[in-house]
Amino acid sequence: MGETIARYIALIRRTFTKDYELMYREPGGPLQYKFLVPGSAHYSDVLWDWDSWLSDVALRQILREVNSPEAHEKALPYEQGCILNYLSWTGGDGWMPIAVTRNSRLEDVKPKNIYEQNMHKPCLAQHAAFLVREAGGDAEWLHEKFENLQYFLNNYRNHHRHPCGLYFWQTDFAIGVDDDPCIFYRPPRSCGSIYLNSMMYRELLAMAYLCERLGLDEIGRFHAREAETLKTAINEICWDERDGCYYNVDFNLLPVDRAQWLHRNQPRDYDALIMRMGVWSSFMAMWSGVATPPRARRMARGHIRNPRTFNAPYGIRTLSKMEKMYNLRASGNPSTWRGPIWGVANYMTFRGLVNYGLAADARDIAEKTIRLFGRDLERFGALHEYYQPENGEPILNRGFQNWNYLVLNMIVWLEGGQPVTEF
Repeated sequence: MGETIARYIALIRRTFTKDYELMYREPGGPLQYKFLVPGSAHYSDVLWDWDSWLSDVALRQILREVNSPEAHEKALPYEQGCILNYLSWTGGDGWMPIAVTRNSRLEDVKPKNIYEQNMHKPCLAQHAAFLVREAGGDAEWLHEKFENLQYFLNNYRNHHRHPCGLYFWQTDFAIGVDDDPCIFYRPPRSCGSIYLNSMMYRELLAMAYLCERLGLDEIGRFHAREAETLKTAINEICWDERDGCYYNVDFNLLPVDRAQWLHRNQPRDYDALIMRMGVWSSFMAMWSGVATPPRARRMARGHIRNPRTFNAPYGIRTLSKMEKMYNLRASGNPSTWRGPIWGVANYMTFRGLVNYGLAADARDIAEKTIRLFGRDLERFGALHEYYQPENGEPILNRGFQNWNYLVLNMIVWLEGGQPVTEF
C-alpha cells in the first residue's frame, strides 16, 4: 500500500470517527423516532429510503473503529428509528414514502393513486435484517410493526410486477439513479430495471430471514421461493449473451392480440427487449448474487475493466463513456448519474467483485475510492455527492456523507479484515 494511500486512510479514519454523529437527527413532526440523514449540509433533515440503509452500514463500521459500548448504545435508536418511522407511515395498502421531512404531511405526500407512482425502494427489509443480524438475531423490536413491512412487499408484488416476473418502475421519479436514460423520460411501467430487480431479490431474502427470526416459518419459505423465482427471471430475461452483461429490459410493447391480422400468424412470444445501454447498475446483478460465476467473470473482463466504458481513474463511471447520453453536468433533483463517479456505484461494484472472488478488480476500485475521498478531504475538509471521473474534481454538494462513508468498509477489506456488510 503506497504512502499516499496510507496517508488518505489515516485522514479518512480521523474524519469519520470525529464527525459521524452529524448524521443523527432527533424526532420531530411526522418523524416519531430518531433517524439518520445523508449529510451535514444538504438533505440535512430528510429521511431517505436507500440512503438511510447504506448510511447505517457505514455507521456500523465507524462504530467498530470507535469501539465504545456507549457509542453503540447511543446509535441504536437512530438506526432502528429509520425503519420504525417508515413503518409508522405504512398502512394496509402497503404504500410507503420515498422520503419524509419534518414538515411532511401524509395528505400532501401520498399520491391519489398509489399504484401509479413509485414508492420506497425495496430495501427496508434489508435494513431491518442488517440490524437484526448485527444484534445476533434479535428481532423483537420489529415485531409490533412487522405486519406493515409485509403490506409493503405485497404492494410491490401485486402492483409493480410484470407478468414475466420482473419488477418495473411506475414512473421515472425518484428511482435512486435519477436520470438513468433507460428510465428517465420513458413511458410509465416500461422498464424492468436491473437495479430494482437486484434490490428486490435481496429484499425477499431479507424478508425470509426476518420471518425466520420472528417464528413465521411458512411465510419465510414463501419469500425464499419468491426470491428464487425472481432470480430465475432476471437470469433468463436480463442477461445478454452477445454483450456478456445484465441489462435493463423494455416492456413498452404492444399487447399480444391473436385476432389482429398482421400478428395472428406470428404472435409475440417474448416478454421484453434488452436495452443495450451501458449503465453501472448492470453490476448490481453481482452485488445481489443473482449473477452466475461465469457471467460475473465475463462482466468484469468485458465491462468493469474497460477504460473506454466504465473503468475511470477514480472508479466506475455511472454511464459508459461510449454512450451518447454521457454527461457530467451538475444537477440536483434529478441528480446526474450519466457518467459522474458516485461513491455508492463504486461500493456496490466493489462488493459484487468481492462476492465472486475477483480480488484484483475489487482492490483497484477500493484504492481509487480511497484516493478520491482522501484527496477531497485533504483539499476541502469534506466530501461531495459526486465527482468527475477523470480527475476526481467534486461536482456538487459539499458536506455529503451518506454512502460515501462506505469507503471505510472497503479499507478494512483491503487491510485483510472482515468489514461490516449489508445483509
